[in-house]
Amino acid sequence: MRISQQFCDAQQWASTHFGTVQLGDVRRQRRVCTLVAGWARQPGASIPQLGAGSAYASKAAYQLLGGAAVTPDILQEPHRQLVQQQLQQAGTYLLVEDTTQLRWAPATARRAGLGPVGAGASGEQGVLLHSLVAASWPASDLPAGAVRPPLPLLGLLDQQFYVRQARPAAEKAHPHGGSRPRQGRVRESALWARSLRAVGSPPAAGRWVVVADRGADIYEHLRQCRQQGLGFVVRAAQDRGLVAPSEAPPPTLFAVARAQPSAGQLELALRARPGQAARQVRLQVSYSAVLALRAPQRPGASTGKGEPVAASVVRVWEPGGKLEWLLLCDDVISSFPQAQERARQYASRWLIEDFHKALKTGLGAERLQLHTAPRLFAAVALLSVVALALVDLREHSRQQPDAPAESSGLSASYLRVLRSQRTRPIRTVREVFYALAGLGGHLGRTGDGPPGWQTLWLGLVSLRYLAEGVRLAALLPRKSTKKAPAYRLALSLRDLGKDKPVWSGLCVSGRVDAGYLALSLPSTGSASLCRMAATTLSGSTLPIRPCTLFIKPEITLSWPASSAS
Repeated sequence: MRISQQFCDAQQWASTHFGTVQLGDVRRQRRVCTLVAGWARQPGASIPQLGAGSAYASKAAYQLLGGAAVTPDILQEPHRQLVQQQLQQAGTYLLVEDTTQLRWAPATARRAGLGPVGAGASGEQGVLLHSLVAASWPASDLPAGAVRPPLPLLGLLDQQFYVRQARPAAEKAHPHGGSRPRQGRVRESALWARSLRAVGSPPAAGRWVVVADRGADIYEHLRQCRQQGLGFVVRAAQDRGLVAPSEAPPPTLFAVARAQPSAGQLELALRARPGQAARQVRLQVSYSAVLALRAPQRPGASTGKGEPVAASVVRVWEPGGKLEWLLLCDDVISSFPQAQERARQYASRWLIEDFHKALKTGLGAERLQLHTAPRLFAAVALLSVVALALVDLREHSRQQPDAPAESSGLSASYLRVLRSQRTRPIRTVREVFYALAGLGGHLGRTGDGPPGWQTLWLGLVSLRYLAEGVRLAALLPRKSTKKAPAYRLALSLRDLGKDKPVWSGLCVSGRVDAGYLALSLPSTGSASLCRMAATTLSGSTLPIRPCTLFIKPEITLSWPASSAS
């Protein structure tokens, strides 16, 4: 089950991922689901906005987030269990891992529990957020021109909040610069291996591949993957020495990787960057045999004393350009299709960058006005699951674009509302998401490309408002939309000219035209009312002659002969 399934029904989606959270009171469970559902309906809204101005709802949310037992791990536990259950099925899954900084501008008072981020000169406070995202890798071969396939995102497997601490005074006063005490402290690099220990090992019928950028090129991290039976595709950052069987100087990783001949080509679309427009590049791909990466120096052990890590290397580079990937892989690469698949798996790492952008930009995690670290961390833990669902909307829109519209994930009522907004028919998943993106501002021109997650979630917010309006309209008291029938009285007149004032006590209008008086009674006129009108007319001073009175559409009366003048 992908994480965006049932996302259009925000309350049901929140209950699926957070309904069994253990907080000691069922009211706290309901409050968590209400808070998450509110953020799913209105991404980026503040807590008072979610409460629609209710002081009680806002106070309840603040009390919930500030509870001593409300930690990110406890809040995400039901969601993580749901992801773990899906990983037990046979198949290949990517575990995309990365770290980002969450920063909060200095407030009037410093927020308790946060640490320095960045260079520290700006005075900003924040935390390092390390996340591990699970995605399903397709078993079928990809099209020749595809850089990476759209992947169903399953959810978060682990998330850690690391607060940097100031350098201890004892370390500063150490005679040798504090190198030895510093080596004894817990390193930030331990976040990578700690996430893997929380995940465990894959089942016999499954393969889990850890995909990460250069920050994960850590000896302990690679060894942890090997010990747990996890595959890995990690971009190399260190030009590591290799274990050589002879006494000759050992070769280095980069030299061996760059000495391999090209085995084929791969096309890649590069995004626009400052000073560089978006472009399509043709990359060369090469691969090597399995290499033994030498253990680095560690406290108490010199270089090469630890167990080496076996890995093959796939090189992806642009001839004459700056782009180069040196990918460390756990398995044996013996053909170009295998090397190409590892390159595509690494290209899928950008999913976690989109997740970070959705968390910060789309949901406004760095705009939270909470003033203590525990409350901020609890809110970010809830927002993270919503952010990942937003990114999965885009992946779902591109996975099976030609499938029927009913498999798009939108409910039947949402589809009816969406179709009512479009002049063109909506029959496929592609047409559903393009219509949804149209509500978010996507123009759908040829050069615009497929809609991204930001446009899709803006369209989904608009669609939710429309669907809510339809639901509320069904609850309001209905007035008859059928136009009330008008009762027309046709009277033959004598000696009356045109445009003379006439009696209008019970009439909506009256006029004299060609010797006839035409009167229209309101629709409320029953038979008795019409008879009363006829009696009143017969007793008036209007000179009339015997005629037939027609009251349409229900009654036909004969005018009495005694009323003639």
